Amino acid sequence: MDFNMKKLASDAGVFFSRAVQFTEEKLGQAEKTELDAHFENLLAKADCTKNWTEKILHQTEVLLQPNPSVRVEEFLYEKLDRKVPSRVTNGELLAQYMVEAANDFGPGTPYGKTLLKVGETQKRLGGAERDFMHSASINFLNPLRNFLEGDWRTITKERRILENRRLDLDACKARLKKAKAAEAKASAVPDFQETRPRNYILSASASALWSDEVEKAEHELRVAQTEFDRQAELTRLLLEGISSTHVNHLRCLHEFVESQATYYAQGYQYMLDLQKQLGRFPGTFVGNAESTSPPPATTSPTTVAATIPVVPTVGRAPNSATAVEGALNLKDVKPPASGTRKARVLYDYEAADSSELALLADEMITVYSLPGMDPDWLIGERGNQKGKVPVTYLELLS
Repeated sequence: MDFNMKKLASDAGVFFSRAVQFTEEKLGQAEKTELDAHFENLLAKADCTKNWTEKILHQTEVLLQPNPSVRVEEFLYEKLDRKVPSRVTNGELLAQYMVEAANDFGPGTPYGKTLLKVGETQKRLGGAERDFMHSASINFLNPLRNFLEGDWRTITKERRILENRRLDLDACKARLKKAKAAEAKASAVPDFQETRPRNYILSASASALWSDEVEKAEHELRVAQTEFDRQAELTRLLLEGISSTHVNHLRCLHEFVESQATYYAQGYQYMLDLQKQLGRFPGTFVGNAESTSPPPATTSPTTVAATIPVVPTVGRAPNSATAVEGALNLKDVKPPASGTRKARVLYDYEAADSSELALLADEMITVYSLPGMDPDWLIGERGNQKGKVPVTYLELLS
C-alpha cells in the first residue's frame, strides 16, 4: 500500500511538472525542444496518410453500401464479432419481383417472357455485385481499416509518449537553468570581510546546497535526454514505415480496380446478352399480335420497318421465318431495286454469329427486309459487308 501511494505521488508530480511546462510553453515563458526538419516531414506525411485513408475508407464503404443504417448495423456486428446476416442485393430483389410479376401475367405472354429474361439478368447482375462487394471488402477495405486500427494506433501511442518525454526533458532543462542561476547568486553573496561569521556560514551552506541541486538536475537531464532520444528513434522508425504502408495500399488499390473492372465487364456482357435476347423475341416490341385493333401510328423503328419494300422470292414459304433464316445466303441476297432505306445506328452491337452485322453507334448503313423474316430484324449493308441487324438498334431515316 505504501509503495502504491509513493508511485501515485510520483506520477502526480510528473503530471504536474508536464502541465506546468506545457502551460509555460503556450504562454511563451519556457523554451521548447524542436524536432529536426526530417522528423517534422515524417509527422506531416503520417498525418496526411491517416486523414486521407479515413476519407477513402468511408467513401468506399458508402459506394459499396449506400444505406447508412445497414452500414451501422454491419459495423456493430463486426465489433461484436458476430456474423453479418446475408442480404439480397437490390438487383436480386428486383429480379425476384420481376419473376413473380411474370408468373402472374403469364410467362407465355410477350410481357411475361420479357420480364423473366430481364429478371434473370438482374439476378446475375446482383450476384456480380455481391462478388464485387466481397472482393473489395477483403482486398481493399480491410487493409485500410487494419492500418487505422493497428499501425496508426501504435504510431499515435508512441507519439504521445515522445511528447511526454520532450516535456520531461524541457522541464529538466528549466530546473537545471534555475539551479545554476541560484548557485551563482549564492556564490556571489559570501564576503570574506564579513564581520558576522554566522551570515558567512549560512551563505556558504546555501551555495553548497545549490551545488548539490545542480548536480542532481544535471543527472536528471542526462536521464531525460537518453529517454527522449530513445523514444524519438523508435517513433522515427514507425513513421518511416508509412512508405511501406503506401506500397501496401497501392497493391490493394490495384486489386480494387481489377475487381471493379471485372464487375462492370460482367454487367456490360450481361446487358449485351439481354439486348440480343430481347431483339430475338417476335412481337416483344410491337405489341400483342392477337389484338384486333390496329396499332397506333408511330415513328418507332420497329413499326416503320414494316413499310420497307421486300425482295420478291419464288418457291419459299412466306410465313416460315426459320426456313428463311436457315436458307439465307447473304452473298446471294440482292437489295431491292428501289425502296432501300438509310438508318442511323443508335447503339453498338456485337454480332452473335457470321450471319449478323456488327454495328457501331452513330454510323449510317443501308437496310431492307426479306419476306418471312422476323419483323425485329432487317438486312443491313455497309460497303461490302452484309448481315442481319436488330431493328431496335436503328433509327430509320426517310
